[in-house]
Amino acid sequence: MQRKTIIKNILFLLIALHFTTLLQAQNTMKIPPYLTKGDTVGILATARKIDKATIEPAIKLLKSWGLNVVVGKTVGLDNNQLAGQDWQRATDFQDMLDNPTISAIWCAKGGYGTVRMIDRIDFTKFKKKPKWFIGFSDATVLHSHINNMDIATLHGIMAISVAHATPDAVETFRKSLFGEKLAYSIPVHKFNKTGTATGELVGGNLSVLYSIVGSRSEVDYKGKILFIEDLDEYLYHIDRMMMNLERNGYFKNVKGIIIGGMTKMRDNDIPWGHDALEIIQDITKEYKIPICFNFPAGHITDNRALVFGKEITMDVSATGTKITFE
Repeated sequence: MQRKTIIKNILFLLIALHFTTLLQAQNTMKIPPYLTKGDTVGILATARKIDKATIEPAIKLLKSWGLNVVVGKTVGLDNNQLAGQDWQRATDFQDMLDNPTISAIWCAKGGYGTVRMIDRIDFTKFKKKPKWFIGFSDATVLHSHINNMDIATLHGIMAISVAHATPDAVETFRKSLFGEKLAYSIPVHKFNKTGTATGELVGGNLSVLYSIVGSRSEVDYKGKILFIEDLDEYLYHIDRMMMNLERNGYFKNVKGIIIGGMTKMRDNDIPWGHDALEIIQDITKEYKIPICFNFPAGHITDNRALVFGKEITMDVSATGTKITFE
């Protein structure tokens, strides 16, 4: 009888171990294949309109790296602010997503409009054979949506950015695409909170993250490291969005926070009284997690690449911040 009990317990343990292994495998982040010379990058518009002449520097850059380029049908379309109708942008994206000869999809421009097309996209084939999605700002919708599928994405310069991007922004973009080691050393900032954390990097544009709270595109932030940046917002809007994330438990659940560019902020006739970084510092100061301010990414010329979905280690000390991608 005792022998049967022992065997039964062993079987239960083996079954539990099996299901734990399966669960871990399901939660493993997929890294799309890194690019090699001869691969093809598709450039398209998911939001604001743009013409082909504006992205010529981007096409030239990719070709200088030995890559081929396919320009999407949305480049050149004009629907008021947008690059064509929602269905046209969705169709262009779907075609590139399902095209086995395209290894990466690069947003031509941001603005607004990606959220209007995302629910039209079928990611079935993409989930079986992932490829790199690249962009920032309004592209945050797609970063978050894709990261929810446990697939990594590349937050970096867009095609329109190439003409004015710093050499470091371009080089870190190239390194990320080709799978070279990515690490950063950032100068100290007076609002930094010291500490060390390791976790999966997620996030993007604060306004977009705020807009998708509660939607199917919202990523799970628990146990992860959050990156945020923004552009051209009223200061009280920054406070409102940060309070929303705080009340939804984002900062309580993350392991660390990285603050990128808070660029060209606006104020009312009656001043809010604090700048964007002061607002963020005030709302996050109670949390005992490492926080890095002024990371060079976002709506700035020195928009360095970040791989969302990849595990990073952030070490914030009295002398500065080191961020290493595993």
